[in-house]
Amino acid sequence: MVGLAAPLLLLAMTLALLGPPAVQAAQSGQSQVEGESKLPLDEESRAPAPAAPSTPAESVLVSVYVHLAFSSKTWPPELPLTLAPPSAWTSSSPTSLTGLNLTTVCHARKDGHFCCECLPGYQWNASVCSHRSPCPDPHSHQPCVCLVFSHPEPAYCQLLPPVPGMLSLGSRLPKPGSTLNLTLLLHHTATDLSWLLWPIGHSHPVSLQPGTQVSLSSPHQGQAALSIFNVSQEWAGEYMCCFEARGFRWELHQEVRVPLQEADVAGLPDQLSISCATAAGLRLSCCTPSTHLSYTASWSPGEGSTVSLLQASGSQCLMLAAPDCPAANTTYTCELRSPETAPLRVSVSVTTIQDGDTVCSTEFLVVDWEVTKAGYMAQAPCPQHRLGRMTRLCQSDGSWGPVHSSCMDAGLLALLHRARLLPAGQGYPAEEVPHLLGQLPEQAARVRSPSDLLALLGTMTILAEVVAEGRIHLAHSDLKALLTATDKVLAMDNSSLWTSTQAQEPLAASALLRAVETLARSLHPKDHPSSFILPNMQLQSQLLGPTDPEDYRVSFSTQPPLQAQIPRRSLAPLDHNRANVSITSLVLQRLDRLLPSNYGPGLGDSVYASPGLVLSISITADGQAINQGQVIMDFGDRSGIPHCVFWDPELFHGEGGWSDEGCQARVARASPTAQCVCQHLTAFSILMSRHTVPDSPALELLSQLGLGASILALLVCLGVYRLVWRAVVRNKVAYFRHIALLNVVLCLLAADTCFLGAPFLPAGPQSPLCLAAAFLCHFLYLATFFWMLAQALMLAHQLLFVFHQLSKHWVLPLMVALGYLCPLGFAGGALVLYLPRGKYLREGACWLDGKGGVLYTFAVPVLVIVGVNGLVLVMAVLKLLRPSLSEGLQVEKRQALLGVIKALLILTPIFGLTWGLSLATLIEEVSDAPHYIFTILNTAQGVFILLFGCLMDKKVQEALRRRFCHRQPPGSTISLATNETFISEQSKGRRTSPSYAERTT
Repeated sequence: MVGLAAPLLLLAMTLALLGPPAVQAAQSGQSQVEGESKLPLDEESRAPAPAAPSTPAESVLVSVYVHLAFSSKTWPPELPLTLAPPSAWTSSSPTSLTGLNLTTVCHARKDGHFCCECLPGYQWNASVCSHRSPCPDPHSHQPCVCLVFSHPEPAYCQLLPPVPGMLSLGSRLPKPGSTLNLTLLLHHTATDLSWLLWPIGHSHPVSLQPGTQVSLSSPHQGQAALSIFNVSQEWAGEYMCCFEARGFRWELHQEVRVPLQEADVAGLPDQLSISCATAAGLRLSCCTPSTHLSYTASWSPGEGSTVSLLQASGSQCLMLAAPDCPAANTTYTCELRSPETAPLRVSVSVTTIQDGDTVCSTEFLVVDWEVTKAGYMAQAPCPQHRLGRMTRLCQSDGSWGPVHSSCMDAGLLALLHRARLLPAGQGYPAEEVPHLLGQLPEQAARVRSPSDLLALLGTMTILAEVVAEGRIHLAHSDLKALLTATDKVLAMDNSSLWTSTQAQEPLAASALLRAVETLARSLHPKDHPSSFILPNMQLQSQLLGPTDPEDYRVSFSTQPPLQAQIPRRSLAPLDHNRANVSITSLVLQRLDRLLPSNYGPGLGDSVYASPGLVLSISITADGQAINQGQVIMDFGDRSGIPHCVFWDPELFHGEGGWSDEGCQARVARASPTAQCVCQHLTAFSILMSRHTVPDSPALELLSQLGLGASILALLVCLGVYRLVWRAVVRNKVAYFRHIALLNVVLCLLAADTCFLGAPFLPAGPQSPLCLAAAFLCHFLYLATFFWMLAQALMLAHQLLFVFHQLSKHWVLPLMVALGYLCPLGFAGGALVLYLPRGKYLREGACWLDGKGGVLYTFAVPVLVIVGVNGLVLVMAVLKLLRPSLSEGLQVEKRQALLGVIKALLILTPIFGLTWGLSLATLIEEVSDAPHYIFTILNTAQGVFILLFGCLMDKKVQEALRRRFCHRQPPGSTISLATNETFISEQSKGRRTSPSYAERTT
C-alpha cells in the first residue's frame, strides 16, 4: 500500500516494436483507450504498457504511466522491473525495451494532496499548469515544475521541445548610470510575457513594471525588449523573462553585474587623529555592498597589521587592525580589484597628535568619542540597528562641538528604499503597497530622530503617489495601518523631533497631509462604510445611494466638536445609480500646529490661533476625485474673529500656506460657534485672530520716533549722572537708589537699541542675529523690572527695619544678582525650553512668540514685580503718615526714601500700564487705540525716567545749579558729608544726624 510519505514515480519508456502494421494498428487503438488509466504496481509487480499511435516503423516511443509506491522514504539502489506487454501483443512479434527515463516525482502531503515535480528536461504543459496550483515550497523556481494534485492522476511531465527563444544582453557589465538593454528573440509566437529581477540578497524575485527607470516593449516581429535607465547596484542581479510558447511556460535567465563606484565604498572613518600616548593602535574599515563581481581587497600600508573580512547582511567590510600607532602622519588606502573593472581606492588620513597640540579629551555620549585633535572631525558608527554615521567637531579651543548624526533605523531605511523602487519599476504596486502599508505602524514606533521621521514621511508620500497614479483600491486593514501610523506621527509634536525635522525639510507636515488625504480616499468601495477613531485622528466614510437623505452630514467627537454638511444640490450632479459615489471625511488633530504659519493674501501678518483641527473631505465617483462642491463646517469655537481657510500646497512657491479663497466665515449671533462655508473640497481649518497689529505707516513712524526720543533721553540721563554722581550718592539710601536707577537706564537703553534694530535683521530661528536680538530684548526688558524690584525691596527694608544700617558689601551684590541673574534665568530657560519646539520666535519678527507659553516667561515676572512694587508703595505711604516714622528717621535719610517712593510711585504705574496694554494686544483682538497708546507709552519710557527718576530729584537739581550757576540756594546749609539739605544742628537744639564716619560705615 502507498504510505503518506512514500514517493511515487511516473516513467516514460521507449519501446522498439517489431511486427506487421495490422498488429501495430490494433495496438494503437488500445493505447488510445488505456492511455488515461492508472496502472498501480507494487515494487515487484507488472503492468501492461499501452502503445502510442505509430506509423509503420521498426521502433516507436511508447509513454507508460507507472505508479510505484515504496514502503520507506528512501530510494532503492536498483529498480528491478519486468514489464509484460498487453495480451494483444502476445501473438505478435516480440518487443524489447530500449530506454527508460524518469520524468516525475510525487510526494504525498499530510492533507492527502500530492506535490508532483518535474525532473530536468521535462515540464507540465501549459494547460495542466493553468488548472493546478503551484507547490507552496517548490525545489525549483522554474515555471510549471511542481504542481499540487488532489490524488495521483494519469498525467506526467512531458519532454520539453527546444527553447523557442533566446535572451541577449547588450553589455554584461553596464557602467553605473548607463542604460541596460535585454532583448528576447523569439522563434515561435509567445504570449503572457513578463519580466522578473532577482536582486542580490533578496529571498525572491520581484516583477518589473513600466516606471521611471523601466521600459518594456510588447512582443512584435519576433522580439521583446527590456530597458533599465540609470543602472546602479539596485538593478544588479538575475533577470528572468517568462512567457508561454509551444504549449509550455518558459523562463530564460540572464545575470547582470554592475561594477561598484567609489560612492558605494564607505570608509569609517575617512579622517582620523590619534594620540600615541593613549591609543595602542588603530582600527579602520572599508565596506562595500554585496555584488556578483569578484573583488579582492587589501590595505596599504599593512605591514604588521591584521586584516580581516567581516560579512554583514547585504554588505561586507574589510577591517584593518594596526597594533602600533603610526610614528608620523600616514595615509592608509583600501584598494578593491576585480579582473573585469578598474581598481577602486578609498583613502583615510591618519594624523598623529604631538605634545602641545590642543585636543578634545575622551568623552562618552551615546558612543565613545576618542581623543581628537583640535580642528578635526571625530567620527563614530551608529548604534546597533541603525545605519549611517555620527560626527563631532573638536573645536579650536579644545571643546567638543555638537553631535551631528545621519543615523537612521535600518528597518525604516529598508522600507523607504523598497518604496522608492516601486515608481521606478521594481514590484507590482497592487501587491507591494498593501504589504508596505502594513509595516508602517511598527516602523512609526521606531522613530527616534529627524532622519527616521523624514524616512517614514517619505515612504508615505511615495506610496500615496503610487496609489493615485495606479488608482489602487485599499482594503480596510490597509487603511487602518496607515491611520495608526499617522496617529503616532501626530503624537510626536510635543517633542523637539518635529522642530528639528522641519528645520531640515520645511514641507514635512504639508507632505504628510497630502499623503494621508490621497490614501484615505482610496478605500475600496466594498469596505464602505468605515469608521476609525484614534486619539489624534478620526475617519468616517460611506457610499451614497438614491435613498440617502437630502444632505450629507457628519460629526466628530473632537474638542471642540466638529460638524460638516454637504448640501444635496452639490451632490445632485452625481448619478448614484450608475456610479460608486463615496464620501470620506477625515479629521486630523494637532496637524495645523505643525504646518508653517504661512498666510496667503487677505490674511495679512496677523497672529492666529486655531482649534487644532484640520478637516479633509473627499468625494470620489468611480475612482475619479470630485473637487468642487459646497461644504458647511461648524468648528465649535468663537474665541476671536474667525477666518475660514484651507491649506493650499501651491502657495509660497510650493511651501504651502493658508488661504481663504472660496471660503467665508458665518457667525450666528445666537450661536457660540464659528461656521465656515467653502465652495471647494480640500483640507479645511479655522483661524482665530490672536491679535492684529494695524499695518499703519503712521504707527510705524510713531514707534521709531518714540524709540529715538527714548534713547536720546536715556543718553541725557547718563550724561546728567556723569556730572552729578558724586554729589547725589553720599548717603547709602541715595546710593542704592541711584545705582538701581542707573542700571534701569543702562538696561532700557540697550533693550530699546536692540528693539529698534531688530526689524532690519533677517527674521526666523535660522538667523543667529534675530535670535540674539530677541533673547537680549527679553533679558534686558526683564532686567529693568528686576532693578525696580531691587529698589522696592531696599525701600521696604528701610521702612520695616528703621535703625538697621545697610552695608554696601552685601547689599550691592544682592542687588546685582537680583537685577541680572534672575532675568537671565527666565530668558535662558525660555530659550532652552521653547527654541527646540519652534515656539520661541514670533513668525516674521525678532520677538517672543505670542502663540506659545514663551510669552508668559516675560509677562508673569513683570506682573508679579508690578504687584510687589504696588504693595511696597502702599506700605511706604502708610508708614510715612505715622509720626513715629518721621521721628525715627534722620532727615536726610527720610528725604532719600521719599525720592525712592516718588520714583516708584510714578514709574511703576507707567511701566505696568505700558506692558499691561502690550499683553492685552497679544491676548485678544482689540481696536487700534490700544496699539497707539502702547506705542506711545512704551517708546516714551526713557523720557519718563529722565523726568521723574532723574531731573525731578531735588539733589540732582541742586547739584546741577551748583555746577552751572556756582551758588547755593538761600536758607539752607549744605553738608559736605552727605550733600543732603537739612535744618542746621544749632536751630534744632540737638544733633539729628550721625557723623560722616558713622554714615559711611
